[in-house]
Amino acid sequence: MAPLTRCRTVENHVPSDLMATHYAQRASAGLIIAEATMAIEGNSAFWKEPGIYSAEQITGWKKVTDAVHKKGGLIFLQIWHGGRACHPLLNDGAQPVAPSAIAITNSEVFTPEGMKPYVVPRELTLEELPSIVDGFKKAAENAKLAGFDGVEVHAANGYLLDEFLRDGSNQRTDNYGDSIENRARLTLEALQAVCDVWGSDRVGLRISPLNSFNSMIDSDPIALSTWLAKRLNDFNLAYLHVMRADFYQQQTGDVLTPIRENYNGVLIGNMGYDAAEAEDAVAARKLDAVSFGVGFIANPDLPARIQIGASLNQPNPENFYLGGEAGYTDYPFLADF
Repeated sequence: MAPLTRCRTVENHVPSDLMATHYAQRASAGLIIAEATMAIEGNSAFWKEPGIYSAEQITGWKKVTDAVHKKGGLIFLQIWHGGRACHPLLNDGAQPVAPSAIAITNSEVFTPEGMKPYVVPRELTLEELPSIVDGFKKAAENAKLAGFDGVEVHAANGYLLDEFLRDGSNQRTDNYGDSIENRARLTLEALQAVCDVWGSDRVGLRISPLNSFNSMIDSDPIALSTWLAKRLNDFNLAYLHVMRADFYQQQTGDVLTPIRENYNGVLIGNMGYDAAEAEDAVAARKLDAVSFGVGFIANPDLPARIQIGASLNQPNPENFYLGGEAGYTDYPFLADF
């Protein structure tokens, strides 16, 4: 099950009892990767997304992991920094930070005052970057306290680590910009810090080299993907999780093939797979596994439905982010029919 932001926390970004029910319903997934979760306080990009930096949040997540484990499931936590996708109205007026002072322009952010344009972020100084790495490390420690089975480092979809990776958002000329090696430096430092906590075999990494969501672009996504694939062989990661395409179809190409050819570890594909294509990709050894996102929103028993070829419930995008039970815990199981 792919990570899916659903904005169902209670006050102070604390995971709710409703979230425990939601994830427990989906415990039959081979692995649940829980939604993007703030590693560091003050970096909200979704208003009611969860955090993992406070004692209350750890307690809330412990209810989730206990519920999933009780059903026999496994669950990783995706830890994340929103970067320039954050907004002052979500963070007590604080200006968001990024590798460079370049704003998101192709969408707006949902705030307590309605939809608002993104603001120009403040460029992070070199002196601030170690605190970002430390924040990911602390989040990994807290995820362990909360009972997770591992963590996924979020370096995709136009959030902070991805902003450093791709040259459309990273215009720096110091050791964290320009070359691919420099642009990847912060991601690899955060990844190493998390591996130091968990052991690399309990850590995954998610990337999206083609996705233009949040105004993202790279001048050579194939070169970036190939370089990362080779460099990540220095880790013994649980998996590399790759979003293969672009939500907006502005950037096209095949990033999975060069990654597969150069990466020796477990490779998970994501974005737009149905059961048949997923089965074919694994059978052909193009991938080791496939993650499903939207399919799991509407089908808590998705694996069982795939196994017997049952029809799928259709999701309702209107309530993806609205909070409450509707469109979250009220989708029927096969046994309900």
